[in-house]
Amino acid sequence: MTRPLVIMMHPADNVGVVVPDGGLPAGTSLGDGLVLLDDVPQGHKVALRDIAAGEAVRRYGVAIGYAREDVAAGRWVHERLMSLPDARPLDDLPMATAAPPVGEPLDGYTFQGYRNRDGSVGTRNILAITTTVQCVSGVVDFAVERIKAELLPRYPNVDDVVALEHAYGCGVAIDAANASIPIRTLRNISLNPNFGDEVMVVSLGCEKLQPARLMPRGSLPVVDDEPDTVVLQDERHVGFLSMIDSIVATAERHLARLDARRRETCPASALVVGMQCGGSDAFSGITANPALGRAADLLVRAGATVMFSETTEVRDGVAQLTARAATRDVADAIVREMAWYDDYLRAGGVDRSANTTPGNKQGGLSNIVEKAMGSIVKSGTSPIVGVLSPGERLRDRGIGRGLVYAATPASDFVCGTLQLAAGMNVHVFTTGRGTPYGLAECPVIKVATRSDLARRWHDLMDVNAGRIADGDADIESLGWEIFETILEVASGRRTWAERWGLRNALTLFNPAPVT
Repeated sequence: MTRPLVIMMHPADNVGVVVPDGGLPAGTSLGDGLVLLDDVPQGHKVALRDIAAGEAVRRYGVAIGYAREDVAAGRWVHERLMSLPDARPLDDLPMATAAPPVGEPLDGYTFQGYRNRDGSVGTRNILAITTTVQCVSGVVDFAVERIKAELLPRYPNVDDVVALEHAYGCGVAIDAANASIPIRTLRNISLNPNFGDEVMVVSLGCEKLQPARLMPRGSLPVVDDEPDTVVLQDERHVGFLSMIDSIVATAERHLARLDARRRETCPASALVVGMQCGGSDAFSGITANPALGRAADLLVRAGATVMFSETTEVRDGVAQLTARAATRDVADAIVREMAWYDDYLRAGGVDRSANTTPGNKQGGLSNIVEKAMGSIVKSGTSPIVGVLSPGERLRDRGIGRGLVYAATPASDFVCGTLQLAAGMNVHVFTTGRGTPYGLAECPVIKVATRSDLARRWHDLMDVNAGRIADGDADIESLGWEIFETILEVASGRRTWAERWGLRNALTLFNPAPVT
């Protein structure tokens, strides 16, 4: 197939996106008498017809901005030529008016996973060591290195030992209204399916976030059990190495139990797939995200749970979301989360436009509206069956299978952390500009939006969705490829991020005051 010069997403669009690597020079003929008047970089927009001052600039069939001046056909349309539309008000939205039916069930799809006592399934068999406060991080890091060197070789069925480190636990207003968010986030990450019901905690002893507050009775897989806790300030610890010995000895008990586990054939319905995009560009909404949206629909049809997030990146598509809600209660919950975040941004003196990064704009995304339209398509077309507030866990909310909106900030690190808390066991991350993002707690499948990125970062990207723009594949086939890749990775195939050991730190979302 011939690679197109420009891609238009909707018949109503008056701009198209330049496809070739390196962009197109002025004077290039685009057919039908249209000639470029400017040099236009790859991923950036060109006016397909004359656009009058004040007229809507349309991509995806929606107004992504309004022309600040007359724009002749063939001109480069960039952020300086457009004003940002106002955000859609949160009243008078379509509420559960267009919830689409789920397609025919996909039966028979399985993966090899680790079954847990609560019925969840892990895709990895990891010992996680929870920390209650940043103060213990250095000690725990030292202990983890020793555990990996001395113990892990004796327990070959354990994939990894991971310290759940973070910048919380003390020096915070622990009783403030929003302090519940980071606390429940850390608690729920500790209960992630990839950790096999083994909960081990390291505490300093004097921090505000005491182990009993982090893991109250009844919160563990074994009812009324208490977390297996090492407290560094205990009098029995005489010297640094005494602390290390205590952590190592405690870890070995958990390693022995984890090592007895084996992968079993599990239905695809046991998957909890988190979706995210980062380092986005104009191709995100053309290639990777639509293909991921197709994979999301396939996963829902197979009975899996799929989460999309990033509140500021879907805020401008809120009407699409509330219309797709399965019930009025779900639509109301979407509005509630959007309103909470509007208030949060307002209190910080910014609005939704603070989201776009310099890299987004270099990649052709002029503003948050355009970015939102490309982001939301990764959710596919299934009805939205549930909504999670930041840090909440699917199981605690009783949300079953299907498409779920997990309300999180758009920050890659915060979003990934909150999706771990929700219970994801596989993560899919699309990128156009490129990022080496990875998580220690969960496999991350990286999907490139452009073939040039996939070529240059050949040992970081797991799937090349740029083939869609090249004309060598379509959304349907790439959707199936991502779906099958998820099953393979869930069964133990290592992603590039895992092979290189790339892992970003947990970043707890803490909107409460720091003291």
